[in-house]
Amino acid sequence: MTEPLSESRVARRLRFRDLQVFFAIVECGSMAKAAARLEMTQPAVSEIVTALEDAFAAQLFDRSTRGVEPTIYGHALLKRGLAAFDELKQGIRDIKFLADPTTGEVRLGCSEAVSATILPAIQDFCLEFPRIALRIDNVATATGDLPELQARKLDFVLMRLSAPNQFGDDMNVEILLDDPAVVVAGANSPWARRRKIDPSELVDEPWICTPRGTLTTILMEEMFRASNLPVPNIRVTTYSLLLRTHLLARSNFLALMPQSMLRLSVEGIGLKELPVKLPGRSFPIVIVTLKNRVLSAAAELFLERLRAFVRSNFPSQGSGRAVPNDIAG
Repeated sequence: MTEPLSESRVARRLRFRDLQVFFAIVECGSMAKAAARLEMTQPAVSEIVTALEDAFAAQLFDRSTRGVEPTIYGHALLKRGLAAFDELKQGIRDIKFLADPTTGEVRLGCSEAVSATILPAIQDFCLEFPRIALRIDNVATATGDLPELQARKLDFVLMRLSAPNQFGDDMNVEILLDDPAVVVAGANSPWARRRKIDPSELVDEPWICTPRGTLTTILMEEMFRASNLPVPNIRVTTYSLLLRTHLLARSNFLALMPQSMLRLSVEGIGLKELPVKLPGRSFPIVIVTLKNRVLSAAAELFLERLRAFVRSNFPSQGSGRAVPNDIAG
């Protein structure tokens, strides 16, 4: 008689290696490819899958000539098993860190613009903790959809916030820096010598912006609409921070940028904030983490140093506050 499914039955049969094999098959979509990645034979991988399906008394994969796909039971194990597997790995990282607090790894995601803003904090951390490795992934943060974070491949994400309800209920959001928006020109631009500028003077000037619908362009458009002015034609549209800053520094382009870019990043060299009154909007940088997930000790240490860096450089705009309700979006 087949033993009924129970926690004790699964606990007796499930091994850490079994979950490693299961996750590898899901990621690879093939038992053969998973076997190659894990340096195992395909029969050994198939045997582990058979044992897993027997332990859970359910078919975990649909097999076909094109590979394998998780069944509804496989997806259930993937969702819960991923969290358990991650917590175990976090525990291993914590034990290593406690044994030697000078070592570890921090995995964070952020856009190019945010990484440029926090560059001094990254440099300080690397100097203070030379044996803690930082892995910084460039992630697309135009929306609150952060698959790398949800898959627990990243400890946290640093990004610009565009709306207070931008994220799902499974994420925590903390404001790191409430970064004011400023109008910027090259330091050698005729505009850089002006002491007062009305937005009406800038309508016909060449602007360089990110694509429409993104926070940078939304705030630029708000500036003109608040003064009952037409929105300028954007001469150059690009996501590239490098291209935007080079064009600003070397020609007569104008742009809207976070104030911190001028104060903290290399990209801000050769640029100048213009005396233009704005509607009070900002480019908040937020720390996004998964709820109910305990960060590693090394990741917590990095965030502690990052918050201290922001407090010392931006005392009136520092971290730890709740997300405001009037974020541009």
